Amino acid sequence: MRLERSTPGRRGVLAMGLAAATAPWVTSATDAAAGGTATQGRAAQGTATQAAGAQPDGPGIAELAHQMVVGRISAVELTRYYLERIERIDRRGPGLRAVIEVNPDAMREARRLDAERRTRGVRGPLHGLPMLMKDLFDTADRMHTTAGSLALEGGRPKVDSAVAAKLRAAGAVLLGKTNLSEWAGGISITHHPGWSARGGQTRNPYKLDRSPSESSSGTAVAAAANLCVAGIGTETNGSIVDPAAANSVVGVKPTVGLISRAGMIQGVPSQDSVGPIARTVRDAAIVLGALAGVDERDPATKASRGHLHLDYTQFLDDDGLRGARIGVPREVYFGYSSHADEIAEQAIEVMRKAGATIVDPANIPTAQQLEDTETSIVVQAYEAKRAINRYLSTTPGDHPRSLPELIAFNREHADRELLYVRQDGLEAIQALDFSDAEYRAALATNHRLSRTEGIDAVLRQHRLDALVMPTSAPPGKIDLINGDNYLGGSSTPAALAGYPAINVPAGFAFGLPVGITFIGTAWSEPVLLRLAHAYEQKSQARHTPTYRPADIGL
Repeated sequence: MRLERSTPGRRGVLAMGLAAATAPWVTSATDAAAGGTATQGRAAQGTATQAAGAQPDGPGIAELAHQMVVGRISAVELTRYYLERIERIDRRGPGLRAVIEVNPDAMREARRLDAERRTRGVRGPLHGLPMLMKDLFDTADRMHTTAGSLALEGGRPKVDSAVAAKLRAAGAVLLGKTNLSEWAGGISITHHPGWSARGGQTRNPYKLDRSPSESSSGTAVAAAANLCVAGIGTETNGSIVDPAAANSVVGVKPTVGLISRAGMIQGVPSQDSVGPIARTVRDAAIVLGALAGVDERDPATKASRGHLHLDYTQFLDDDGLRGARIGVPREVYFGYSSHADEIAEQAIEVMRKAGATIVDPANIPTAQQLEDTETSIVVQAYEAKRAINRYLSTTPGDHPRSLPELIAFNREHADRELLYVRQDGLEAIQALDFSDAEYRAALATNHRLSRTEGIDAVLRQHRLDALVMPTSAPPGKIDLINGDNYLGGSSTPAALAGYPAINVPAGFAFGLPVGITFIGTAWSEPVLLRLAHAYEQKSQARHTPTYRPADIGL
């Protein structure tokens, strides 16, 4: 069976992969919602343009941690602030629907962490800070883990995922879980980013009728709208970097194996990455260090020995672009959006003026093959079928125990589960049957084209530190009937290679966010973070959301 795709190659079978007024220590960005209007005009005006009435972001992780050390705020106060903000902005007000569930025990966790600070000291920079995570991570508490599906509401994981355990160990308050494209986008071949039967439709905080983009959309929207200190997303192909770009936040997709996927609902394990989504590169680097580590429950993490770091902030340098060699892969990754191209050109000029050597063009030799290769379908279908069946069959609770049972459940509850989407993605995964030999050959082809003949080839040829390109086009309008329109993006090479990629906000086109992506070879997170941070400091492109309502045209 050959799967027909309604969007360009990388979609394939699976895209799977205290109130503000009394809290002066946290900048309230609500409140551009009450009257902020976004700057409009040519994309060239967007790189450093602030929206009229938009406010700068509130304090980051380091500042909040310092405020807790000096006793100006507590975990209880900060957690209460975020819970009230979620109610005011996510549930009511603009109705972002980024948070699928709040942790009913969040305040109790905050009280415990405040007491621990007084009696035993601080665990680290995340101590007492409220974090959100995508609804793919098991938590052994009263929260659900559902991938946005009603079928898993009866699931009851007994063990924390590795990510949840790491966050708890770092002292973070697990504030709740974020909405996503159901089954990380794998339920349907058509493109419905940010929609799930359980969570509804997540909305973009910069323009409420615009797509939040891809399956980590809830986490990206929550980070952008300051519903948490930072959040955790996952990516198979584009699911961190694309929503980060669409919502003007930083998204880090690490090398596969840097962070454990144990206890996570996986899609395509050879490509699945876990990474932070935050408002600044520094905040993302802090969270990355808290999550990285070898885990016997995830064999892929063994390869990170000798490569991982517990503190990625050590690599951040405001002058980090000086002397760097950065390549611009023009073929495939430019040309699908004039707005994204224009903003990317401005970003490249910022880098050049900051002392970087720009090699242009520096094309990935296999770029078009990576977008067109049918081996991606083989790998996605083979791995996704086994990953879904494994999770369903081993997770305690009352829910479907296999992919066929899940498909049957959706048919029985079609009035809710299949209201806007077909489940042709799940059905295709079930129907496609590739042998072990076919799978191994396809995976080897993906790795050859994306690694040795792709990213590594161009980096080696031009002696580059990294590549940079537009992440994606400005977000299009939400279309629940036909599926959102997808023009193009930068994520496929790093996705198929399992290599790192970082999105950084770069500007706005008609008030709609656009980002750029830095990609590099395996385990090059230190280099990419240095470049991304330096660019962020030079460009200052991000501003807080303006919550513009739906309209015709813009």
